[in-house]
Amino acid sequence: MGIKTYNPYTPSRRNMTGSDFSEITKNTPEKALCTSLKKNAGRNNQGKITVRHHGGGSRRLYRNIDFKRIKDGIPARVIGIEYDPNRTANIALICYEDGEKAYIIAPEGLTDGMKVMNGPEAEIRVGNCLPLSEIPVGTLVHNIELYPGKGGQMVRSAGNSAQLMAKEGKYATLRLPSGEMRMVPIVCRATVGTVGNVDHNLIKIGKAGRKRHMGIRPTVRGSVMNPNDHPHGGGEGRAPIGRPGPSTPWGKPALGLKTRKKKKASNKLIVRRRDGRSIK
Repeated sequence: MGIKTYNPYTPSRRNMTGSDFSEITKNTPEKALCTSLKKNAGRNNQGKITVRHHGGGSRRLYRNIDFKRIKDGIPARVIGIEYDPNRTANIALICYEDGEKAYIIAPEGLTDGMKVMNGPEAEIRVGNCLPLSEIPVGTLVHNIELYPGKGGQMVRSAGNSAQLMAKEGKYATLRLPSGEMRMVPIVCRATVGTVGNVDHNLIKIGKAGRKRHMGIRPTVRGSVMNPNDHPHGGGEGRAPIGRPGPSTPWGKPALGLKTRKKKKASNKLIVRRRDGRSIK
């Protein structure tokens, strides 16, 4: 999918870019596969803000994506490629031979009329979903399961792919987009190919209002707050933070603090972290 630029008839339009939606072939979503989204503006069931900077935004329908791909042995034909406002990747509407329809993440190169299939007997072809045990070493995959039958959890955003590096015993080793090397049970499923909409990271938002349409509210710097609101606040005029390092609004270190649990069960499955170090 390409990137389009705009004529600079306002200052914000000068550097704004957007997708040209050249991959999109279907404009209206399948209503039977959509559910309504209730806005909560980052608040929990007590009405307290638990995620800051959320609120507003355009009204959306949620497209129910089939991340599990467990309908085995039945070929499906791609009806259309659609835009999904809830994710960076595009989605593909497929129709199985028995008439059932489903949404899947659209990989690069998938077009209308192509056939996709799930299951161990499927071919190694873009859009097909197979267990890692049936995929050749070196293949690029996406929508990878971490637990058998739970559905794809890793590598689902636009332009991303993981590479199958090795298969040994009960585990397959994958190189993730971050550079992390991780073992996954070999019976877990993955979809062949790279996630489409690869130019998504080249889009320039251009103006604040476009972020508001996405449901993202403004972020205020801590240094312009009062000291009772943020550890960086206070002082006469522009003042340094007065601490060894930057902090969150709740006083926790904002840079370099490791938040992963040292006894997390899946630590033993990570061969190499994204920073090049091994898990100890």
